[in-house]
Amino acid sequence: MKRATHIVVRALLGASVFASLAAVGWSQQPSITWLGVLPGGGFSEATGVSADGRVVVGGGSNGAGQIRAFRWENGVLQDLGAFGGDFSFAHSVSADGRVVVGAAWNASGTPRAFRWENGNMQDLGALGGQESWAYGVSADGRIVVGWAWNTNWLARAFRWENGSMQNLGALNGRESKAYSVSADGRVVVGVWTTTALRSRAFRWEDGAMQDLGTLGGQESSALGVSADGSVVVGTADNTAGQARAFRWANGSMQELDTRDRGSSNAYSVSGDGSVVVGAAAGPRGVPSAFRWTQATGMEDLNQLYADLLTDGSTLDYAVAISANGRYIVGTGYNAAAQRGEAFLLDTGFPLRGDVDRNGCVDDADLLQVLFAFGERGYRNEDLNWDGTIDDADLLEVLFNFGSGC
Repeated sequence: MKRATHIVVRALLGASVFASLAAVGWSQQPSITWLGVLPGGGFSEATGVSADGRVVVGGGSNGAGQIRAFRWENGVLQDLGAFGGDFSFAHSVSADGRVVVGAAWNASGTPRAFRWENGNMQDLGALGGQESWAYGVSADGRIVVGWAWNTNWLARAFRWENGSMQNLGALNGRESKAYSVSADGRVVVGVWTTTALRSRAFRWEDGAMQDLGTLGGQESSALGVSADGSVVVGTADNTAGQARAFRWANGSMQELDTRDRGSSNAYSVSGDGSVVVGAAAGPRGVPSAFRWTQATGMEDLNQLYADLLTDGSTLDYAVAISANGRYIVGTGYNAAAQRGEAFLLDTGFPLRGDVDRNGCVDDADLLQVLFAFGERGYRNEDLNWDGTIDDADLLEVLFNFGSGC
């Protein structure tokens, strides 16, 4: 079976493509990388990661005491600048790592939503007011979501595409803010504020904004969404008045935190909606990064990867997860440097090329990609999350063929 599959793949890809295989792979072992700080800075925070874990974005202080958006790649933190002001912060990055979105201050001290690509920081404008912030970006980098002031100085969620900023409304309330967008840009999630000033999670699609409810309490916030928009994660009050991490799917909101104390927040979810990351209050109120799956429940990353944290370092907030669920970024305490610092956790799973997530890259993975070849991506067969299931995805399976088996 393996021989037959290899023959089919060779026929599709051609001999010239195989010559590039030697440059593809890298380690499959779990690891933690502390990303450092900007020159002269004292701290950094990570908020977004590319599909392959090679690019991380966030913000941190520099030697001048300014907070600046950064893009990390190949061990280097790049300061993305601002619009003439002192501050900026990056919130999300496209699947290929080329497009970064966030907010940057102008010379008047006003934050403006930005889209950065190839060294150029673009001001996305506002909705008639002055202030705007960008929080989420589609997989291909074309669609940006966030919030901006309107002419009445009220915050409204927006969806930006091709130079145009669309006001998503606020149901029957006062304000709204968008925090994340599906891979294809069709579904937007965030928070809307009622006239009684209660925050409520929303899901927007095709011009309609849906209230996602709560866990029995009064308030909720939607912070992350799966690739197809069917799964939403965030934080909601339960019947005891505790703010708890939730996962919403098929119209039902599930409380992820089964503890009898403390609060928790879910910040991000994998592309297929199966892995959720966030932070939960510890015994002394100190936050601890977590990962949740249906099979394992909520797990403390500090316990799961204790062998990588033997120097006393901690992982405090897990803020973003890659589409395949392998890479987690956030903020922790780097004991060696004695500072709060951005981290990149490579969990080592799923293995590169492991389409069906069974821990073995084999014929089944190759066949899944072959049967889906040429179809629209943003699902597990689209291993590089470029929107199409093609040669590149077959190459990843083939190069890693046999791993874990």
